[in-house]
Amino acid sequence: MGWAEKLGKLLKQRNQVLVTAESCTGGGVAAAITDIAGSSEWFDRAFITYSNQAKIEMLGVMQQTLDQHGAVSEATVEEMVSGALRYSPATIGVSISGIAGPGGGSVEKPVGTVCFAWADKSGWLERRTYHLDGDRGQVRQQAVEIALKVLYERLTSLSE
Repeated sequence: MGWAEKLGKLLKQRNQVLVTAESCTGGGVAAAITDIAGSSEWFDRAFITYSNQAKIEMLGVMQQTLDQHGAVSEATVEEMVSGALRYSPATIGVSISGIAGPGGGSVEKPVGTVCFAWADKSGWLERRTYHLDGDRGQVRQQAVEIALKVLYERLTSLSE
């Protein structure tokens, strides 16, 4: 059983509904989730905000945040997940922005840099930056798995 299926069972058991805000994964998390039959019971929507303009218009990310920190930053993904929760009836969410490659990297943010934020309506918020190895497809796949795994771990911890 994959992370999406495990997560789905927990979301359903806990009457939680998920929303995603994705940039570099291009909807990969939402695709993994909606591959599972019945996911409409625990998945509401996905915001695919690849451009900065989409992040601003659809999620309420502030231009100042993008100017100061860049799209690939913990500050930006925090605003992305907050916006996703604000603009949906979901109870828990994840956001992702990164540099999957092969280009686009810099000394400060090399290819494989991926920022995540997870949050829920209870006020929980977690931000992390990973430096993932591999080609574009591998970075994106690893990012999807990380997003799902941390959500699963959070929901598991709530039951302990």
